This record gives sequence, structure tokens and C-alpha cells, in this order.
Amino acid sequence: MLKRGRGIEIKTRGELEAMRAAGIVVARSLALMAERAAAGVSTAELDELAEQTIRDAGAVPSFKGYHGFPASICSSVNDQVVHGIPSRTQVLADGDLVSIDCGAILEGWHGDAAVTVLVGASAEADRKLSEATRASMHAGIEAAVVGARLTDVSFAIESSVLRSDEADGIEYGIVTDYGGHGIGTQMHMEPFLPNFGKPGKGPRLKAGMAIAIEPMLTLGTDQTRELDDGWTVITADGTRAAHWEHSIAITDEGPWILTAPED
Repeated sequence: MLKRGRGIEIKTRGELEAMRAAGIVVARSLALMAERAAAGVSTAELDELAEQTIRDAGAVPSFKGYHGFPASICSSVNDQVVHGIPSRTQVLADGDLVSIDCGAILEGWHGDAAVTVLVGASAEADRKLSEATRASMHAGIEAAVVGARLTDVSFAIESSVLRSDEADGIEYGIVTDYGGHGIGTQMHMEPFLPNFGKPGKGPRLKAGMAIAIEPMLTLGTDQTRELDDGWTVITADGTRAAHWEHSIAITDEGPWILTAPED
């Protein structure tokens, strides 16, 4: 049975397997959108593809209607960090950078993941930004082991970014206002996971926990602002941003990526 402790769900293996089924729906949807994202395609078209794919799998888009959000995905283009609203008037162009965040509910369990896609001939700095963000996500995943503290994951993410700073000759901004979160019977649950910080703090990670790990990096500032639509978050200095996310389970055998593509 699912248990709660300090607001954190502890799932059984069977419940984690149910989350994996939801995660596969998300992974499949993201793969199709990444393939479709090209110059001339609107973000509304990507949203329609995601919703159809999710519903065809017998699942429900978890974003649509969530606190009033109007779409099934968040599509954040160039200087948009997160929560971009898909639109028919936002047509992707060669050289754009689009982060696509997708969630699905299957039999009451949530999956949540995000990818960043380079459209057409992209700038080298954008490629490095996306790869640095993805690498920091995987560093966080590797640190999410039984017995670790929550901020050990935060520290692993930040340390990876600092390594990328040195390797790429770019000082990436780690977005401070947003981070990862617990996930399970709800999309956003305790604990909140910062993408930076000192290790050894926060709750101890236990088998059965599930966390969405989602770093967001920019080519400049770590500061953001929200547009008048009440959702879209952009970088305060207009620089580009990238976002990668996986939902994972903490297990005795190590981290289990619930939103990984099917083998």
C-alpha cells in the first residue's frame, strides 16, 4: 500500500510499475513531438499530436486544465523557460530552440518529462546549452540513491553545470525559481527539489519515492519573469533557455527512470 511520511509518498513496486506505464505514454508522446518539431510547424500542432497520442493510449493529459492551463503540453521557445502555451501563431523557425514538457495520467498515476529540441540548423551555443542541461539531469538521476539526502541530488546537478561551464567556456545560469518535485498520485508533490545547493540536507531518500528531476539552464541570467498570460516564464535578460526532465523512482537497485523510452 502507498504510504505517506512528511507529505512524501512511498510506493510499492506495483505502484511504481503503474507509474512506469504512465511514463511510457509520456516518452512516446515526446518522441513523436521531437520528430515532428521542424520549421513551419506550430506549437499548437505539437500540442494536438501529444493529446491524441496520450488519449489513444487510454491516458489523460495531466497538464490540460491543471490550475486552468489550456493545453496538453508546455512548449517554451528560445527565451521561454517553462510553461509556454502552445499557439497556432507560434510557428517554429530554423534555428529555434523549443523545450517541450509533457504529462499524462494513466489509471490515477502521473508521468512527467521534458526534452529540448533544436530546430534545423542551430547555433553551437544552443547545442551546448541543451547538452549541458541534459547532462546535469542525468547527474542528478545518478545521485538519487537510497540513503542519500535530497540536496545531494541538487548538488550533483549544480556540480555538473559547473563542469559544463568549464568545458564549454560558457557560464550557464541555473534557473532558481523552479525545480523538481515529488510525483505519483498527483503531478506536483513534496518534496521540492532545487537544482543547486549544498549536499546533505533535506529528507533522506527511501525506496519507493518518486521524483521529477528537471534542471533548467540559460545562456545568461538565472532570473526569470512571467508574462501577462499568467503562465509563460521567460529569462529576465532575453537569453535562451533549455529544460530536460525525467520522472524517476528511488529503488534498492538504483534510480529507475520511469519516463525513459521503451527498450
